[in-house]
Amino acid sequence: MSKPAPLLSLHQALRKSFQSLENNQKVWTSVLAECSPLMVSLGNLAEQSRALSNVQISNTPLRDFPDLEERLRFKLSQATDTVLGKLNEKMCSLQSVRDSISNQVSGVFQLYEQNADSLDLLTVTERSATTPSVSDMLEWLQDAERHYRQQFLRRKTLLQTLRPDHLSLLESAPKRWKSLESPSTEDHITDILCKVSFFIECQ
Repeated sequence: MSKPAPLLSLHQALRKSFQSLENNQKVWTSVLAECSPLMVSLGNLAEQSRALSNVQISNTPLRDFPDLEERLRFKLSQATDTVLGKLNEKMCSLQSVRDSISNQVSGVFQLYEQNADSLDLLTVTERSATTPSVSDMLEWLQDAERHYRQQFLRRKTLLQTLRPDHLSLLESAPKRWKSLESPSTEDHITDILCKVSFFIECQ
């Protein structure tokens, strides 16, 4: 029995969305991997700045170098600004991933709503060995979209709190950044992509 046209076009849109999700998940993971050493650098620079504040250079042999403390502080501040700048660039890449996933998912839901009258409950909930049900796939896409939206917002909010002159926040930044990781949700998304792998291939 041939599938109704609205279901075929919805399946096509779902395939496209899951392919996009798979590509975007790889980009997201790779950008986050590039952020980790930058966050560690931030923490290290903050520790160096604190150490500099705790040392009385005038009581050490380095007192013979004029303006040494100011120059060191300037260099540390510059280095911190550079790292924060790189992290903001990474956030732009994460934002692109979030936007791409959101646009795909909203497009699929729009198509589903346009064709909802032609798709009865049985059609939407029917699944086979290779094809999950439309309702399951829509829910999975929503889960993934929510995850990346929340992750982006939390990471952006954390970065917005960081200032070169606020050492305690910079020192705790690597731990706080790591605490935002959500491996169980990432595993769930990988699991979803496994569940739809046959469906994606059955063009």
